[in-house]
Amino acid sequence: MHDYLPVLIVGAIIGVFAVILMVVYLYVRRQKENSFDRNMPDGEIVKRLLQYAKPFWKDFAVVLVIMLFSIANEILSPLITGSIADMMKESFQMNQLFLRVGAYVGMLAISLVSTYCQTIILQKTGQKILSALRESVFTHIESLSHEQLNQIPVGKLVTRVTNDTNAISMMFTNTLVQMVKNVFIILGVLAAMLMLNYMLTLVILCFVPFVALFAFIFRMLSRRAYRKVKDGTTDINTYLSENLSGIKITQIFNREEQKMAEFKEKSKKLAQYKRNQIFVNSIFRPMVHMLYISSVMCLFYMGGRGVIRNTVFMGQTVTVGTIVSFYMYNSRFFNPIQTLAEQFNTLQSAFASAEKIFTIMDMQPTVVDEPDAMELKEVKGEIEFRNVWFAYVPGEWVLKDVSFHVNPRETVAFVGSTGSGKSTILSLICRNYDIQQGQILIDGIDIRKIKIASLRRHFGQMLQDVFLFSGTIRSNIILREDGISDEQIMEACRYVNADSFINRLEGGLDEVVRERGNNFSAGQRQLLSFARTIIHKPSVMILDEATANIDTETELLIQDSMEKMKNIGTMLIVAHRLSTIQHSDKIIVLSKGRILEQGTHQELLRQKGRYHHLYTLQYHKEQLA
Repeated sequence: MHDYLPVLIVGAIIGVFAVILMVVYLYVRRQKENSFDRNMPDGEIVKRLLQYAKPFWKDFAVVLVIMLFSIANEILSPLITGSIADMMKESFQMNQLFLRVGAYVGMLAISLVSTYCQTIILQKTGQKILSALRESVFTHIESLSHEQLNQIPVGKLVTRVTNDTNAISMMFTNTLVQMVKNVFIILGVLAAMLMLNYMLTLVILCFVPFVALFAFIFRMLSRRAYRKVKDGTTDINTYLSENLSGIKITQIFNREEQKMAEFKEKSKKLAQYKRNQIFVNSIFRPMVHMLYISSVMCLFYMGGRGVIRNTVFMGQTVTVGTIVSFYMYNSRFFNPIQTLAEQFNTLQSAFASAEKIFTIMDMQPTVVDEPDAMELKEVKGEIEFRNVWFAYVPGEWVLKDVSFHVNPRETVAFVGSTGSGKSTILSLICRNYDIQQGQILIDGIDIRKIKIASLRRHFGQMLQDVFLFSGTIRSNIILREDGISDEQIMEACRYVNADSFINRLEGGLDEVVRERGNNFSAGQRQLLSFARTIIHKPSVMILDEATANIDTETELLIQDSMEKMKNIGTMLIVAHRLSTIQHSDKIIVLSKGRILEQGTHQELLRQKGRYHHLYTLQYHKEQLA
């Protein structure tokens, strides 16, 4: 027993560490995680991620074949080195030494070349998978309804498409293949050690259960740490997306210091999450290294005793060459496990990112095509609401039993105070939301029986807050389709009076449009949105506060454009300025989600109801101004 005391001491120390980690594991497991995203089993994550790698299985197969050369080097080189060590004790010929050294160098060279080819193929394949994954996520986000997009911060969606997909790409380009390689190396090395000396192999295998235990515990701790990092990164991206978009408001109200303090606070939280992650990972690798050093000590102690005393160890002879080979095999056995620390980081990061991505991907769009939905090739422009009830929040009705009829090519205006449901009606016609009760008909067809893309193709929407994309005037006007000539574009611009300022620009249609069109005035952006709508020849045009927040001169241009557009098709208008809708065929007055009055301008004035009251107030206000 005295001879084995050092081994028992090493085992006792390892046992103490194992008990401490078990206590930590049980304590952390009892704590609940507060996270918006659900937790997914690793098996489900891997299964879903492999769907993106499946089209490139041939590339991965080539990599695995190439990898066999480097694996062979890892397994055979210790045997060559051990045989050289045994040769040193006896008389040997130089040609035998040169033969072994040449074999060692040749295997090393082949291993290096195979590693280079493997890396190139994996990087190219990884970029293809990354592109496919990003396209899949972005396409799914595009399919979500307005209601769902309103609930998710833009910064969170940006993080999903960029940061999270990058983390998954690292898994495909490096981690998974390296893990497969390491498994083969471990199995190959284990087989070689068993053939060389199975008793010394059993000594080393005594440390494997502790490696498995440590890996299991740190898997849970590392996943939790990475989830926190992902949440913190998303939080900062969301904050930046919102506050950089509204930075002008921050400057106007001198709130720079407050916003900086808020940003610092979020940065500190992310830094703390990252420190926790680093702390967890900084423990795992030293633990594995401790097991490796302990196994080396036991190998040298047990094997060295056999060599020094020239005795048989557990029924097998131990030579210097055996110890040298086992030392190298032991390194190759534990190196993949130690490398697992880095691969474990990447893997847990990828899994945490995958959880976030699949949470978005698992969101089913609330507005979808019916199984028997039809294509709508032509629209006359007849619109009818039949007893429509709608609420954004269950129980809080925005529209209550709304019914009205719009004839083809008719111009109908909606009037009412803020929150009366005017803009909601326009959103429902385009099926941005689905109603809870009633029917909405286009040319006598329930809009739920029409494919969403087909329905919206016949609508042209001009909103108060015009969104222009970075690019050129041309790219913003022909937004929906290509193959439109410059003559057609300018014809549309002349029709809506947008040519007056486009012709004055140095670049004309090629004039650069900066982010959100901030190098154009509100009126110019509105005229461009008119041109963008007109060029696609919509059957129904929707104008939601299109004349708000613009100067009088531009308003006159827009009103002239609106008069021209009445000849194109049905027009639905929401406007607070009643002077812009006096010539509408019908005016519908809304209040608290119900229709109070409807008729022409003169008819409603004669009724002396709500419309008469609103018109009188605006008239006196304009007179005073």
